[in-house]
Amino acid sequence: MKVLITGAGGMVGGTLVRHCQARGDEVCAHDRGTLDITDAAAAHATIGRARPDTVINCAAWTDVDGCELDPERALAVNALAVEALAHASRQAGASFVTVSTDYVFAGDRAGFYTQRDDPEPQSAYGISKLKGEWLARVASARTVVARTGWVFGRGGRNFLATALERARRGEQLTAIVDAYGTPTYAPHLAARLRELAELDLPGVYHVAGDGDGTSFAGFARAAVEFAGDTGASVVEVSMDSLQRPAPRPRNSRLRCLFSEALGLAPLPDWRTALAEFAEESRNDE
Repeated sequence: MKVLITGAGGMVGGTLVRHCQARGDEVCAHDRGTLDITDAAAAHATIGRARPDTVINCAAWTDVDGCELDPERALAVNALAVEALAHASRQAGASFVTVSTDYVFAGDRAGFYTQRDDPEPQSAYGISKLKGEWLARVASARTVVARTGWVFGRGGRNFLATALERARRGEQLTAIVDAYGTPTYAPHLAARLRELAELDLPGVYHVAGDGDGTSFAGFARAAVEFAGDTGASVVEVSMDSLQRPAPRPRNSRLRCLFSEALGLAPLPDWRTALAEFAEESRNDE
């Protein structure tokens, strides 16, 4: 399979590049240096030249507070650029897969969000990502939207991705105790993105670690446990106490209604994934 990947410089995109190469795919990898996805003409030219079987978009502006302060840029990167990529994919005869977010939901209910639940984003980031979903699906009938959240793995800069490393250094981790999600390991997400591209069944999928999910504090405590006896500790805080510019979902746990029916096995539980991450991190040292 010939795969064109945008956002290859990020955690998910870089992991996907390595996964597809390991599967023997012909990979055209683009980061911001080789393709500005907000340049529609460049997107069309790049995809048109490559003629891939599928385009997988991992590029996004994920700075939630930054998006809140600059919603026009958020829409340009997370919505209009995604529309252009989908349109260019259709013209090139390629399927299109784009990564979306659990932040399209309000997060004010208990349980898991599935495809039956209506999106109701509360932040500029969530609004821009939802608009990207809509525009992409209009631009190309062969669009797969893969909603995910709480992604961690090698090369990540978010709290979940760095918690294990900080715990190994014996640091104190300040973690939110009253916000819940389904942590998702980047290699598991990458494998599922490729499966969805190969399956080529358009629609909205929820891709997240299996199990009941956890809070940031629960994830941090598990990271301290896997780090061993380093003296690291966890300080629990409430989400409201941080007073950040953008609202966040208090509960954004995801579950997919379609995966098992299509023969796609559930992703591993987040604790199993964190143990795998810990082992791989030790091997990298």
